Amino acid sequence: MKQQAVATPNAIKTPAYAWVILFALYMATLSATLNLFKVPPVMVTLIKQFNLDNTLAGLLLMSVFSIMGFVLAIPAGYILKRFGIRVTGLLAVGALIIGSSVGAMATSATMLSLGRFIEGNGMGLIMVTSPFAISLWFPLHNRALPTGLWASSVGIGNIATLVIAPSVAASHGWQAVWWALAGFSALSFILFAILVRMPKQEEMPAAPAPVTQEAPPSLARGMANRSLWMISISFGCYNLVVMAMCSFLPAFLENFRAYSATYDNGILMNAGFVTALIMAASIFSGPGGGSISDRLAKRKIMVLVPYILMTLTFFFPFTAVGSMIPIYMLVFGIVGGPIAPILLAAVPEVSKSPSLIGIGMSVAAVGQNIGMFIGPYLFGWILDYMGKTAGVGGYVAAGYWMIPICVIGIIATWFIKVR
Repeated sequence: MKQQAVATPNAIKTPAYAWVILFALYMATLSATLNLFKVPPVMVTLIKQFNLDNTLAGLLLMSVFSIMGFVLAIPAGYILKRFGIRVTGLLAVGALIIGSSVGAMATSATMLSLGRFIEGNGMGLIMVTSPFAISLWFPLHNRALPTGLWASSVGIGNIATLVIAPSVAASHGWQAVWWALAGFSALSFILFAILVRMPKQEEMPAAPAPVTQEAPPSLARGMANRSLWMISISFGCYNLVVMAMCSFLPAFLENFRAYSATYDNGILMNAGFVTALIMAASIFSGPGGGSISDRLAKRKIMVLVPYILMTLTFFFPFTAVGSMIPIYMLVFGIVGGPIAPILLAAVPEVSKSPSLIGIGMSVAAVGQNIGMFIGPYLFGWILDYMGKTAGVGGYVAAGYWMIPICVIGIIATWFIKVR
């Protein structure tokens, strides 16, 4: 019986329309990540315009984006069950359109923060909806690759804003970035409405019969799964350190390494472009790590090794100079890229039941959004605590504080009961 259970998934083919679904999910998630990352490349401008310190900038402009992410994380599973992936996804992208429009009209830091808060609702919903939809359309043995491709939207969103937003803001004002992304989100909304649907019975990658025999999904049963919480903690620590770094690296390069917000001094002296190398590398290492994980049928080791290597890189981000700066960015992206997609691909495998996958994704999203909330705020607070006279030393200290957080993530990963 066990031999048949192992063989069956490998015989199931991925429906052709699954890749159309992946495209629609990608565009919707890209809208969220573009809106998330539009602040760091114009952080210096926003700090000056609204007279903010680093702590408030991290809290009001970045951390606030993630508040509703962890508030909605558990209810999102029920929202998915009640309304389905299509309606939930449309609600998510709709929030991005509204939030970005509100931010574009902001005349105060409070109003800008309100727009970020509304956008965060969209991010919170789409980051639960998309992995769940992938689990519905793609069979177990071929799930890490599409999850890795989908996760690359985080890198693309970060790269696009870092490379384009500073120049747009310099020419037309930072508000133009907000309006442009409201328009892109509207396009994603239309595509999602047209393309997304539930799989037909013959398209389902998993046999539906066992699911109908189960009791309705229980929140208590899903949340009692220790491995899900270990994934959540690991994912949270990863997002904490990455968001902390990506939020303040462009400002650091502009203030202390003579980099520019525009391309006046060349592409390799543009703060946004060089920072974007992190995500550029992760676009390839994320799906690549997911594909290797599928082929080796290993999840844990394919998270542990990159996590350990990423931890070691935090000794160098603010001490590197000259040509070592872009090299560091590439290394950081390569070693950190596989972590998120493989952790997400592990959620269905540790959920114990197809009916609990949605709850499992919600638990993972709790850690993700708490990490995204704490990261920029904590990093900004450390910088202000060290004081302006600390200069580069303040950034170095903040970077070192990311190391014990990574260690917590590594320990949590070790305790995940997954292949």
